[in-house]
Amino acid sequence: MKVLVACEYSGRVRDAFIKRGHDAMSCDILPTDVDGPHYQGDVRDILNDGWDLMIAHPPCTYLTNSGVTWLHKDPSRWAKLDEGAAFFKMLLEAPVDRIAVENPIMHKYAKERIGGVKQSQVVQPWMFGHMEQKATCLWLKGLPMLKPTKDVKAEMMALPDSERQRLHYLPPSKDRWKKRSETFQGIADAMAEQWGNL
Repeated sequence: MKVLVACEYSGRVRDAFIKRGHDAMSCDILPTDVDGPHYQGDVRDILNDGWDLMIAHPPCTYLTNSGVTWLHKDPSRWAKLDEGAAFFKMLLEAPVDRIAVENPIMHKYAKERIGGVKQSQVVQPWMFGHMEQKATCLWLKGLPMLKPTKDVKAEMMALPDSERQRLHYLPPSKDRWKKRSETFQGIADAMAEQWGNL
């Protein structure tokens, strides 16, 4: 299967598909963190290259519910919201038969701008063996919902809040955004295992 992993610099999802024998490539404006097939540039340059499956991780800074208050504190963010929502919608409507677009829970202004399209499902890292919680929405086209592979919620809930929400509590740093945006390995593996076998 020819797989495009859009807006991914980590190579995590790309490599999960490659390990299972697929022709996968990541794409991002940033260079890849791990050697492997990667197009550094705008995903629109390669969107029409005959992909069987696209998994996209568009930037969420201006779309996510957790940042909605900043829209009212900084009016310049509204134009960036419009741009981010248009990019998200473009990926969702890309000329690919099977698509998964991933983002955190959106605020109402972002939902309006993508046409009110509701996410297909919400997944958590603890559904895939990670002792953390971070709600991740998936908008799916031509794909079944992702099935949990190893539910560790009970064990995770016994941890202190600062551990199970580690990413939320990361201190400010130049690469905080990068750490918070990486796909958990268990989710990447589930995508490759379940969607790669269609």
